[in-house]
Amino acid sequence: MSTQSLPLRRDEATARAGLLTIEDYDVRLDLASSEETFGSVTTIRFTSKGGPTFVDLKPVSVARISLNGSPVDPATLAKGRLPITTLEGANELVVEATMPFRNDGEGLHRSVDPADGRAYVYGMCFMDAAPTIFACFDQPDLKAPYTFHVTAPRDWTVIGNAPGTQTSPGEWEFERSQPLSTYFVTLVAGPWHMIHDEHDGIPLSLSSRQSIAADLDKDAEELFTLTKQCFDEFHRLFGIRYPFGNYHQAFVPEFNAGAMENPGCVTFRDPLVFTSRVTRGMRIQRATTVAHEMAHQWFGDLVTPQWWDDLWLNESFAEYMGNRVTADVTQYDDAWADMSYARRQWGLTADQRGSTHSVAGNGAEDAVSALQNFDGISYSKGSAILRQLAASLGDDVFFAGAIDHFTRHRFGNATMHDLFGSWASAAAAAGVEFDLDTFTSQWLLTAGPDTLSWDPAKMVVNRTAPSLHPANRSHTFRAAILNGTQWTVEDITVTGDQTPLQVAANAVVLDPYDDTWAAAIPDWETVQALKGALPSITDGGLRAGVWNNLRSAWFNAAVDPADVIDIAEASLPIEDVEDSPRRTMPWLFGSVVPLAPAGARERLHEAALRKLEEVPPGSELQLSAYRTAIRSASSESLLREWLAAPPAGIETDLDLRWRILAKLAENGFASREELHAAYDAEPANDARIHLNGALVSIPDAESKAYGWSVFTGETDLPNYDILAAGRAFWTGPAELTAGYVERYFSELPATAEKRSGWSLAEAAEAFFPSGSVTEETLAAARAVVQLDLDPGVRRRVSDAADNLQRQLAVKVTYPRR
Repeated sequence: MSTQSLPLRRDEATARAGLLTIEDYDVRLDLASSEETFGSVTTIRFTSKGGPTFVDLKPVSVARISLNGSPVDPATLAKGRLPITTLEGANELVVEATMPFRNDGEGLHRSVDPADGRAYVYGMCFMDAAPTIFACFDQPDLKAPYTFHVTAPRDWTVIGNAPGTQTSPGEWEFERSQPLSTYFVTLVAGPWHMIHDEHDGIPLSLSSRQSIAADLDKDAEELFTLTKQCFDEFHRLFGIRYPFGNYHQAFVPEFNAGAMENPGCVTFRDPLVFTSRVTRGMRIQRATTVAHEMAHQWFGDLVTPQWWDDLWLNESFAEYMGNRVTADVTQYDDAWADMSYARRQWGLTADQRGSTHSVAGNGAEDAVSALQNFDGISYSKGSAILRQLAASLGDDVFFAGAIDHFTRHRFGNATMHDLFGSWASAAAAAGVEFDLDTFTSQWLLTAGPDTLSWDPAKMVVNRTAPSLHPANRSHTFRAAILNGTQWTVEDITVTGDQTPLQVAANAVVLDPYDDTWAAAIPDWETVQALKGALPSITDGGLRAGVWNNLRSAWFNAAVDPADVIDIAEASLPIEDVEDSPRRTMPWLFGSVVPLAPAGARERLHEAALRKLEEVPPGSELQLSAYRTAIRSASSESLLREWLAAPPAGIETDLDLRWRILAKLAENGFASREELHAAYDAEPANDARIHLNGALVSIPDAESKAYGWSVFTGETDLPNYDILAAGRAFWTGPAELTAGYVERYFSELPATAEKRSGWSLAEAAEAFFPSGSVTEETLAAARAVVQLDLDPGVRRRVSDAADNLQRQLAVKVTYPRR
């Protein structure tokens, strides 16, 4: 489905905010009458200075519109905008429309669980999807209270931003909410499995699909404990109680983001309800996500950015506080090390590309442009810089400024300058001297990271500023020094282009604990030493820092793929084994192995098999090694053996079964019939996603044609399935997919006729021919971004082209032997 509309320009938002004050919304939704659409009646009461403006509305059809009792012609609605002329003083707009259920993770998303045929609905209004649910003035600084009335099937439960009750079978009435920006409004509706609790006067609840109810029950105690610990810590740090009544956490299917901080009703992607065995890293990720979204209840929800250019501050603050609180008060005291694996490179690579941008001050002339800069810089880099700021100001000043900010702008909107003004006042009151203007200029308004490297011959640390974004930043961080077999840690402050570091060392790892923001690149001698030294490192933070150093070197063509394989072979399994594309193992197999000397995959496979023999049965290291062995396997007999009987200590759950089936399919050992039979035996959302990926990975023309139909939109699949198909498409012999490389670039623009928003951009990235590491593919990518593409598509393809250019640099610098 495509929901094309005009993006809201900043000048338009400023004008509309100057004209209107929204008193409240009353929204009536009928979710019971159709499986494809729903009825929506919106009443907006507002005051105006009088004059023309427009309402945001993206319906399937319109039945009636009235303004102050007079009809408005629905035919005037164009490109998502309904022009109206307001009276001076009080106004009332009523819009009765039919709206679309969507399957792309935006708007009101409807999903049918293949496990039992039950349907579930949830709302995702970020960034401009609210008008596909209700008529609205869709911008962050026109906050208003909402009152919802919902008709739903009788066996459904409906949850919203404010407490609600079922007044009669299928009829739900909700209390008037606190003032909300449109992008925070949500409903989750369906035959949910519900669990309730309470803490410190706050009603708590969790929900999931019925088919994964047992899995939610299994983890409910941990989730509630995390929630209670985080609430206590945020109340202690902020001194302001959670202000939105109930706190519901809904685990919903096919969610695009990790989670969304809707006040009172936070939505999470439901793979975070673990239906298969996961490692500690995945549990840390879930815990930090819980804490991250809770931090937003203050920073983002209670006080909201005036415009999208300050959205970075929402995410940077929540990222920092989520990691900090998780590490400080939950069982996951190693959260910072895991986040180093999971998030550090996301920000550093984004900050080194041609599309880099400053953390703050991007302008963002329209909402769509702002979204393009909503990336690893907004999250990872911004979080790192706020961490540095908190260390520089001290907690007393840092939190005093935040509390002042929350108090001054409670239930309103504010800018970065408002927050920094509060910090400056708090610093002055405490007698703390800190140059916030210079800090802001150097770290928040200047794009790109410095590069740090160790020169063992001169015994200096070199600091190189990005050539296009010069700066003079000082860095204070810890360096890990290897002398013989002994690691020590030394504090260092880098203030110039060369800073002495006089040490006797076999290896020097700069900034392994993420104390500053820079791309640290290891020297050749350190890389060689790590081949023997890394396996014995027990410090999780240092191990993460080593891999970040290596990945930064790879991104800059400063490390030989052969050396990376040597280190990986000696050090498998790497701790961050979950399959998020940002973590180390997908990078190792997806980027390094294809450019490494022949036999690299086989070497890693043998290393994983050896580890399986060495580690205790049932341990996380065993699970990690097993996953790596499956990923790298090419033997049908071994995969079939594991499918029938896994190693002792391993239970073949749905996730592992489909990992094996997918690998069999990719190698041409599993038929379509076998894959469909496996799905029919255990239908589930996760299984369906695995099935579509496996079907596309089969190395024959029919499978690739099916995958291509997903890319073009001829075959309509939900968002997760599209990504699975894209990631599987380019597997198999290169000659099988070679003809699709040119087709990707020629047919990419037309995909905007089938999809929009997040799903459109994600599909463009997932199907990008990243394995075609040639000058011709790079030239084609550079050419297509000059066309009139959707901005999200242009950004994803531009970044993919940057990755491809860097892969080419590695290929040229270190020819494959």
